Amino acid sequence: MRRDGKPDVLDTFPPWPTMVRVFSPSAIDFTDPRVGYGELERRLRALLADERDAIANLANTAALVFHALPDLNWAGFYRLVGNELVLGPFHGQPACVRIQIGQGVCGTAARQRKTVLVRNVHEFPGHIACDAASNSEIVVPLLKNGVVLGVLDLDSPELNRFDAADQAGLERLATVLVAATDW
Repeated sequence: MRRDGKPDVLDTFPPWPTMVRVFSPSAIDFTDPRVGYGELERRLRALLADERDAIANLANTAALVFHALPDLNWAGFYRLVGNELVLGPFHGQPACVRIQIGQGVCGTAARQRKTVLVRNVHEFPGHIACDAASNSEIVVPLLKNGVVLGVLDLDSPELNRFDAADQAGLERLATVLVAATDW
């Protein structure tokens, strides 16, 4: 229990060994993507409950997504700072720190205010290759009242890794994150 009488995060989650099992990547079955993303959304809501800090929520969301979704080599965020996207919390290889709006997949998604799904990054004009192992990418803008706050960026070493089911699921996760966070 915290000093202010509210439950501590450890009071709201099962003991550590169970929590590790709960958030284990193999614990979510994506055979049916709607069911898999539904479970991922449930876990994200639980993870973000009672926390409003942007960096904390971005970090935990990046970790959850990276470890839950198969065949990823990078999952993280770029935050809109001024007129450019600046690297935020992520999991994977070191990444490009700043991306101009309209540049690469991330900058394109931010400019268009819509998800950009790229089945083969080598065919995307102006793709910014931060990790040479990446072959496909999906970028979901984080929007609040139509304003871009940043983007969720996922890369995979697999060609054609992302599809419409991933897009729908990730867009739901982005909506949950934005609503649960003070920006």
